[in-house]
Amino acid sequence: MSLYVNIEKHLSPFNLNVNFEQKSGVLGFLGASGSGKSMSLKCISGLVTPSRGKIIVNDKIFFDSENKINLTPQKRKIGYLFQNYALFPNMNIIDNIEIGISKMEKDQKKSLIREYIERLHLGGLEKRYPWQLSGGQQQRVALARALITSPDILLLDEPFSALDQHLRNDLEKELMSIVKDYSGNVIFVTHDIAEAYRVCDNIIVYENGVSLENREKRDLFKHPKSLTEATLTGCKNISKAKKTGKNTIYAENWGHEYVINKEIPDNIQYICIRAHDIEICGNNNKNINTFPYTIDTIIENPFEFTIYMKNNTKKDAKLIEFKVEKKNMNFSLNTSVYLNFPNDHLFYF
Repeated sequence: MSLYVNIEKHLSPFNLNVNFEQKSGVLGFLGASGSGKSMSLKCISGLVTPSRGKIIVNDKIFFDSENKINLTPQKRKIGYLFQNYALFPNMNIIDNIEIGISKMEKDQKKSLIREYIERLHLGGLEKRYPWQLSGGQQQRVALARALITSPDILLLDEPFSALDQHLRNDLEKELMSIVKDYSGNVIFVTHDIAEAYRVCDNIIVYENGVSLENREKRDLFKHPKSLTEATLTGCKNISKAKKTGKNTIYAENWGHEYVINKEIPDNIQYICIRAHDIEICGNNNKNINTFPYTIDTIIENPFEFTIYMKNNTKKDAKLIEFKVEKKNMNFSLNTSVYLNFPNDHLFYF
């Protein structure tokens, strides 16, 4: 199982520039709407032709501009789950699933369809049409159609975006159980941070049509290497920064200097920390990177509180976001506290 993509596509909003390799596991594309994620899938599938470059899946060349190779979508052996499922409204479930294996012998086709009907819990719905199905049922039909051909690569374009939260959770579990038994390449497109972390093994962040580095998901979340990676992985506490010493950084928007436990590069521009990594102290215990703050705003969420803290010594400093579980909430507005910024959770670039 291998996937190599190095392509460019000239578009009016931006130039798509995608370059990555993936050997195993589920690869996620994470980015804002319009950043080029879905267009990348269309290029891989053959629905859109890149301006130049190369696409190779399991040593099979799908596209090579230099050697004028451009396989049709039918010859690429791809399973594609579109955002809107793209089911044929005039066909029932069986007919929709059967499209990809229409040339197979009748008995084999019937057996395989029955297997996927059972596997995706569609029993009893075989004669229904897409408009008679719920969103979750439509998605399962589309997934059965994508998988039944035993594709070399499975492209999942925001498969849960049209579903409510409860249904999303159920179908995500179903999808992951199916993917575990699937031996081909999988690309999962999403703009949901938590979803990307749960589903994917590796993640590529997209920035204005450019694919950034292919990152192992835990390393990406723990050590973002750019402002886009930090922002798209959910970090809210971000400050412009400058190096002030071999092991010190000044955060311009926060108004504090931080000690780091290793030598700092000269060209850093930002320092960041995730809200749940900050530690709150009742008094100044003389730890490094510990500073006085006052609680400015408290926002209640279903299972936690988001607390915004203001710097006591720099009035124009940016508020710091802090998270606390409801069971641990014992703070009120205008309370003075000390915040500790553990240096092993501070990251910078």
